[in-house]
Amino acid sequence: MRVLFLAFALLLSPWLTAQRGLRLGSPAFDDGKAIPVKYTCDGQDVSPPLMWAGDVQDAEEVVLIVDDPDAPTAEPFVHWVAYHIPFSLRQLPEGISRTREAPFVEGRNDFGRVGWNGPCPPRKHGPHRYYFKLYAVKKMPRLAPGLTKKEVMAAIAPYVVGKATLIGTYER
Repeated sequence: MRVLFLAFALLLSPWLTAQRGLRLGSPAFDDGKAIPVKYTCDGQDVSPPLMWAGDVQDAEEVVLIVDDPDAPTAEPFVHWVAYHIPFSLRQLPEGISRTREAPFVEGRNDFGRVGWNGPCPPRKHGPHRYYFKLYAVKKMPRLAPGLTKKEVMAAIAPYVVGKATLIGTYER
């Protein structure tokens, strides 16, 4: 699996180096394109592989928030909250969420669970967009596990030094 991920990384490397600032990508889907079923509630529901690049001054960690602004809820529906991810890691392999190998802390999503829960829009509700938002942060205090998006965003606000977004879509 690691070899396959590295092969995809090499394919993405021209894109990752051609842009300026912080960039976020995935070997599983292109920006603005469909998220494969494997990463959704209709498949294995494993977290997709992600990669980031760019030099952001003072960045020590990244925070990842994945949400769906098209959900029939007052606020975007949160699918993943992950924080204290070492900036130098530069990638999250497929299926890393909720594993002992995860070198980061995970928060509570809007399913009421800790970790990744993939796209699962209401049937016949049309395509939904899933925003993978990566925030580069400078040194910040340690946050407890299981925080919500709102709690994490309030805590990191004074420490954010960069941001990148990747959008995937899914329809049932």
